[in-house]
Amino acid sequence: QVQLVESGGGLVQAGTSLRLSCAASGRPFSTYAMGWFRQAPGKEREFVAAISTNGVSTVYADSVRGRFTISRDNGKNTVALQMNSLKLEDTARYYCAASSTGYIVSTSRRYDYWGPGTQVTVSS
Repeated sequence: QVQLVESGGGLVQAGTSLRLSCAASGRPFSTYAMGWFRQAPGKEREFVAAISTNGVSTVYADSVRGRFTISRDNGKNTVALQMNSLKLEDTARYYCAASSTGYIVSTSRRYDYWGPGTQVTVSS
């Protein structure tokens, strides 16, 4: 089992940057593919980005590609989401998730463990 805790959320202005971090504990972190999802009020949870077990491969949602970067440090059991050029529509609660499949997946049902989330609010 894996426990995940996100941090780094906050209130920022549009056009600025924010870095989210997710700390994992439990089963060897390097065996999990990791992902970030987000959910805005009144909307379904949506995929943001995912990274392979070794950090070599990444996948992004079209809405964030070129602005967000996912990375991981298996030595520190952490995964990060660097968010640049933030837009109002990026406002949401962001969740870190771990997939025991070991493969990069963008479907939430393929993730086994979830953190409680961290709120990101982008203002004009």
